Amino acid sequence: MPEGDTVWNTARVLGRALAGARLTGSDFRVPRLATTDLTGWVVRECASRGKHLLIRLAAPADGAGWTLHSHLRMEGLWRAYAPGERWAARPAHLIRVVLRAPTATAVGYHLHEVTLVPTDQEARLVGHLGPDLLGADWDPAEAVRRLAACPDAAIGPALLDQRNLAGVGNLYRCEVLFLRGIDPRTPVREVADLGSLVTLAQELLAANRGRWTQSTTGSLRRGQTTHVYGRRGQPCRRCGTAIRKEEQGERVTYWCPTCQPAIPT
Repeated sequence: MPEGDTVWNTARVLGRALAGARLTGSDFRVPRLATTDLTGWVVRECASRGKHLLIRLAAPADGAGWTLHSHLRMEGLWRAYAPGERWAARPAHLIRVVLRAPTATAVGYHLHEVTLVPTDQEARLVGHLGPDLLGADWDPAEAVRRLAACPDAAIGPALLDQRNLAGVGNLYRCEVLFLRGIDPRTPVREVADLGSLVTLAQELLAANRGRWTQSTTGSLRRGQTTHVYGRRGQPCRRCGTAIRKEEQGERVTYWCPTCQPAIPT
């Protein structure tokens, strides 16, 4: 699932494959960039900002900085292939971007919000985001301040709001609330320690940097990587109660009704 750690890992893979390389060709299969040709452009670096991927480039004519931005949402994927390697990650009709270099080809599948902007205008695309849990700007106090600004919001959706803190997706939302014993429907104002909540979220994402298997339990074995996420009807690993699942806003949430008791109203 492309949450903050997945995008961070993706940026590192693309960076190792492309950073410093001069592109030998490009192919954009999105309307707004269909005629764009990045041949001769140099890849400066690849970075993540929450769930956004930023490929920073230098134009061949004047060295001006440009950024190729994409959002992975739920289905997006980038892969780096060696020369001659078969592009097998997804069906070809899902390809949105191809970047060719002498030593590797980067292919973006099912990408969203693909945009090319001057690097000094990146804020147009990511400036609204809260502090990045895996970025140099991570600031737990600022994340708490943003969450607390909407005290009546349910904590579950509030954690998913990238304007509060950037990088938490549905898996980490469910897991961090379980580990802190908080019902996802609890109003933000009723959460006793927002600071420990956002700190734990950051620690969980950071623990999964550098690997593709997302684990919040400490186990990398199939079926044992999460406490509640994806485990509807299965027994809670702590108390044995059946894990519940329901829609909350536009997303589903998983929780243990015993370990995460609802606050009486």
